[in-house]
Amino acid sequence: MEAAFHYRGCSRSSEVRVITPAKVSGGRKRRIGILLFDGVKMLDFVGPAEVFLEANQRIDSYELVMMSYDGADVTTSLGVRVGVNSSAADGGVFDTIIIPGSERAAAVFTPDVLEAARLLTERTRRITSICSGAFALASLGLLDGRKATTHWKFAGTLAARFPAIDVNPDSIFVRDGRISTSAGVAAGIDLALALVEEDHGAAIARSVAQLLLVYMQRSGGQSQFSASLRAAPPRTPAAIAVAEYVNTDPTRPCTVTDLAAHANVSTRHLNRIIREELGMTPLEYVNSMRLDLATGHLESGASVAQAAEYAGYSTPVAFRRAFVARLGITPSDYQRRFQTTRQAS
Repeated sequence: MEAAFHYRGCSRSSEVRVITPAKVSGGRKRRIGILLFDGVKMLDFVGPAEVFLEANQRIDSYELVMMSYDGADVTTSLGVRVGVNSSAADGGVFDTIIIPGSERAAAVFTPDVLEAARLLTERTRRITSICSGAFALASLGLLDGRKATTHWKFAGTLAARFPAIDVNPDSIFVRDGRISTSAGVAAGIDLALALVEEDHGAAIARSVAQLLLVYMQRSGGQSQFSASLRAAPPRTPAAIAVAEYVNTDPTRPCTVTDLAAHANVSTRHLNRIIREELGMTPLEYVNSMRLDLATGHLESGASVAQAAEYAGYSTPVAFRRAFVARLGITPSDYQRRFQTTRQAS
């Protein structure tokens, strides 16, 4: 509902007073505040919390404080009740505030929860969100004019409801000044590791990643996991004709003139409708379908050279270049990470 997306008690144009905690020294710890609420996704806050707790095994630097808007226990998306340390109003001053998300996107951010988020974000040095927690920051106007991200399945909604935000749907996390936003679930771990590295250096962050058996920094973006970040389905007869022609055999050589002739339209008209409906040029669409075909061969166990040949690439180098441009990861790395979940014996 609309009321669930917008916080009515905070003017976007109002000046926000920020309290900056002193740097950690003389045994003082950085206080990490996590705002919980009914319907919160457990992995969104447990993952980052474990990063900071593991960091304490190397350097006792962080104090975790769980809060709800009124200090009452919350019920997570799993139905598990979680106790908190205090209400948001009584939480005090923080080094970092984390706003996790929920499967129900912004529906959980009631006026009470948004008021708690407002109080907390005014009393912290760093502000972070996990997954749909970005909707809370957006509702408070904190992301206006900034780059931000969220889980790919919510990115379109975030961009549509808050056009002042530069939404980057493919990013694992985005840092813009003192505000950081991340994609869902495991991306919160990536962001937390980046914050630990900022605080204590790469060696500490790397040791935490090793203890948690995760990558220090993942390659690629959310498009590794999301088919929805690719082209939208065609709507008009000409675009459908081109899509069917390309999908039938993406490997065949074709020019814009060939595609326009098949759709019985001019090249100029074809360029316009394909851009409008698919968000790319006709040749970019051909290359996209060719890349999808090659990726399918990779997932079926073909070598990089075989996948390139089967999909119509002139050379494996051309395939690798196109693959890295889209996914930010090499075909070989993709195959190793996504082909199977079986452990080597």
